[in-house]
Formats: sequence, C-alpha cells, structure tokens
Amino acid sequence: MSLTFSSPRLAPQTFSTLDEAILKTLAYSDVFDYPLTLDELHKYLVMSATKEEIENCIEDINQINFCEGYYCLSGRAEIIKTRQVREQKSKPIFRRALLYGKIIAKFPFVRMVALTGSLAMLNLSSEVDMDFMLITKPKRLWFARAFAVTFGRFIRLLGDRICINLLISENHLHWSQHDLYSAREICQMIPISGFDSLHRFRIANLWTKDFLPNANNMDSTSLLVEQTSVLQKLFELPFLSKLGDKLEQWAMNFQMKIISRHENVGDETNFTTDICQGNFHQHKKWTMEMYEKKLKKIAPSAVLGG
Repeated sequence: MSLTFSSPRLAPQTFSTLDEAILKTLAYSDVFDYPLTLDELHKYLVMSATKEEIENCIEDINQINFCEGYYCLSGRAEIIKTRQVREQKSKPIFRRALLYGKIIAKFPFVRMVALTGSLAMLNLSSEVDMDFMLITKPKRLWFARAFAVTFGRFIRLLGDRICINLLISENHLHWSQHDLYSAREICQMIPISGFDSLHRFRIANLWTKDFLPNANNMDSTSLLVEQTSVLQKLFELPFLSKLGDKLEQWAMNFQMKIISRHENVGDETNFTTDICQGNFHQHKKWTMEMYEKKLKKIAPSAVLGG
C-alpha cells in the first residue's frame, strides 16, 4: 500500500531549511532513479538532523511520496520498482566484485581496494561495470595499475568488466575537489581491503562532513581484510630499488600513451605520479547538471539555497 503526503495548497510552497535539505537529498538520488529509505535519507541529508526531525518535517512536504518503505519525489513512484529490480540484478555481480577486489588487494603495491559507482549502491542499470578505487604505495601507482588493468582484461574473458577508474597513492590521500558529488562518492564506496590506508584516507577527507554531516565515513569496515601479506612484501622487495623506479617510470609512460588516445580528457581526468583519475565520461558534470534541473522543477528556493 502506498502513501502520498499531499496538501490542498494552491500557492507555491515556502520551504524551511530542513524542507529544502530533504528535497535536495531526494533530488540528487532521483538523478540515479534511486529512492531512499529513512536511514539512507538521514545518512545522505545535506544538513545535520535527526531521523525524528526528518520524519516530522517530511509529513508536511507535498512534493514527496512514500511507498513500500521508500521516499521519492512526487510523481516518481515508479523508481521504487526500478530500485528493487536493479538490486536483484546487482547482487550476484556485487558478490563477484567483492571476490575480484580481494584478489586485486593481493597485487604488488596495492594498499586499499574499494568498490565505487552504481554497483556499490546495488543500482546497476544497463552497463554492468565494476568500478574500483585503489590506494597504492607511493612511487608505485602505475606499477600497481598495470597489474590491476591486466587482471581486468583477463576477467573480461569471463564476461565481467572491471574498471579501475581511480588510483591514488598514500602521498595523495586528500581529495582536492570538495563538492557534493565527491562527498557522495566517498561516503557511498564499499571498502574491501586495507584498513590502515582506508582510515588515513577518511581522516584526510573529513571535509565530506560539510556536505553530508550525518554520514559517518568512519564505518563500513565489515568487509575489510588485512593485506600486505608476507608473500606480497617478498614480491615487492625487488622492485623497491632503482630498477623499480625505472620500471615505474616506464609503466607510467606506456600507460599514458594508451590513455592519451581518449578524446574526452578534461576536468574529470588527472594523471600524475600520485593519481590516476580516468573519468572520461564526465560523470560528475552530467550528474550535477541533472541535479540542478531537478531542483528547479521542485522549487526555485531549493536552488537558491545552494
């Protein structure tokens, strides 16, 4: 049984701060056809508030539907079914991605592996991509990427697609792009391995609290396994020399030649010795453009609030 909160008001509704925050949060998730539970709405709310405050406030907002335990924007109840279908589709792929992530964690110079993107939210649509973020040992990022990408090519033979979209070294843990999109990506990711590196990464990015004050980015460690085994360290040992430095430079130059063939190098791509960010599809730009359009539809005042 569905329940729609509505009001007979004819005049445009004036929003309070919490009203706007709730609508903005739902509007952002609506970009991905992703309705939210109360717990998720609280976690990703763009201002600080308790669940009780959200529940009390949301009953007076006529732009919101509630059905089957999910909140969404009015007129968008169909995305509840969309989420449920996508979750069922994503679960077996998610389990395989966790396995692949644990294997990648054993590769030389990999210090943390996390699942990101739509699969981390069990919200795969048409493309079956497994997006991973890696933290690597300093001065060996491109060496680690070479192993991970090669593994990804092998996995394609099995019908799965691994995308190593983002790698950063332990020298570059602070993410310089402070915005809602980056904060959501960081707080939504599913860490698979590397507790120590994960902890330092989250400490380095406490700025996410400015955008998502209720999201505890220090949790979600249940999937973590400790890494850097003795065997892994022994394999790395020969490559910590000057020969390893030369191989790292060669690996970077070789991979950059391949990357340079992409036509969509832009604001969401960055390649240095400490970072490899390959978002060639400008996903953040598209997301924020769609988000602004949705805000303008639900209420001009929600846009004015930033």
